Amino acid sequence: MRIVSLVPSLTEAVAVSAPGLLVGVTDWCSHPADLGERGALRIGGTKNPDVGRIAALRPDLVVANEEENRVPDLEALRAAGLEVLVTEVRGLPQALTELDRVLVGALGLKRPRWLDEAEAAWAAVEPLGALTACVPIWRRPWMVLGRDTFAGDLLARLGVRNAYAEHAERYPRVALAELTASGCDLVVLPDEPYAFGAEDGPEAFPNLPAALVSGRHLTWYGPSLAEAPAVLGAAIRRSWAAAGR
Repeated sequence: MRIVSLVPSLTEAVAVSAPGLLVGVTDWCSHPADLGERGALRIGGTKNPDVGRIAALRPDLVVANEEENRVPDLEALRAAGLEVLVTEVRGLPQALTELDRVLVGALGLKRPRWLDEAEAAWAAVEPLGALTACVPIWRRPWMVLGRDTFAGDLLARLGVRNAYAEHAERYPRVALAELTASGCDLVVLPDEPYAFGAEDGPEAFPNLPAALVSGRHLTWYGPSLAEAPAVLGAAIRRSWAAAGR
């Protein structure tokens, strides 16, 4: 089969499970690092894919996500005669089911070992404790994880409750003054979509432990899920220990 992926998570999942199937990926698809050497062409961003370039690749299937990709682009791809499979992922169980649907159901692959390893790794998680965190995903303006998010579900399974999990919006804008006065135990700062780092983010929360985490392990659903519990848990523990908590 010839596959075009419009989602970095699904790109990695397909590339690791069946090298050679991908003929097109987005500019944001970064894993595995040798996608270009494998023959996958760049077809634009997740929000602005080049429909003409995708159609010229003659894919058997385009894989997308209802949150990451825009409906007009998906409709344009279908209007061009392409088959488009759209995933929906709002939590870990749904992510595991959707990955199986794409890889086994749509692509006809044998269920990959990493998917079983990911399921087992999360089933064995021992929660860190009853912690509450705010989880910024952007600044200028500040935006945080709100209700019904995949990343929020992963943190909850680690014992870290999202302070804005009951917010009416999924990614609300919240003033920094409100975030710093929210009574949270810590702030979790992923390195994507905004690239929070040691010099960009923690200084805004001087009274809170700041856990700098891998965005790929917090927000991607793919092979990284197998190591995500250990990676995320270690980052949170380091921030807690560094703050003397």
